Amino acid sequence: MDMGIRGRRAVVCAASRGLGLGCARALAGEGVSLVLNARGAEALEAAAEAIRSDFGVEVASVAADVTTPEGRAAVLEAGAGADILVNNAGGPPPGMWQDWSREDFIAALDANMLAPIAMIQGLVPAMMARGWGRVVNITSMSVKAPIATLGLSNTARAGLTGFVAGTARQVAPAGVTINNLLPGIHATARADALDAAAAQAAGITAKEARQRREATVPARRYGTTQEFGAACAFLCSQHAGFIVGQNILLDGGQINATL
Repeated sequence: MDMGIRGRRAVVCAASRGLGLGCARALAGEGVSLVLNARGAEALEAAAEAIRSDFGVEVASVAADVTTPEGRAAVLEAGAGADILVNNAGGPPPGMWQDWSREDFIAALDANMLAPIAMIQGLVPAMMARGWGRVVNITSMSVKAPIATLGLSNTARAGLTGFVAGTARQVAPAGVTINNLLPGIHATARADALDAAAAQAAGITAKEARQRREATVPARRYGTTQEFGAACAFLCSQHAGFIVGQNILLDGGQINATL
């Protein structure tokens, strides 16, 4: 299927690896030029160069922390005029409810709620003026069913979901859609870290921890960054203009719910 977005321009955050990189590569495969952001300059430029080589699209890289005003300003300047925004950020560390301080919650909110809201506020007005735009926020399946050890993530991502629910309906008349992709467990560095923590807590190997987690997924495997990226590209496509304010699970059936 031709996604109808060749020649468009996208800003993709946290794009040097994992789900963000999967989304960036899928968009590049559709002929979209990119502004990639991540904190680590070396890994970011390596990802950008690989995309240039593989897909022949224009790729700019901005090494910056979008949770800071200075970093966000740099990304917004480089991405001015973008048609597509993919918001993404690594999740906060796991723990238990009594472990977290006010500072921990503020950091989680900055990374997983306030920064993506600020990116939306920075880029969507120009999309509305042009009459077309797409925003995809990478959140988590924990929005649908909370994960006890990821309380910081549960809190911040639920806040972003509430913001999107109202905002998406306000910008849709101008031809701009905002939706959320809710990943379950995918084969990324984040999954490796969670498996390592689970392994240490249970006194087992990381391989055994992964096998246990895979057994909880009806698909009996972790998702791939390629299939996640393909879903993102579709939501960014010309064909997705009637999908507004939705929370779409990509979890292999792990959330056991009818609706």
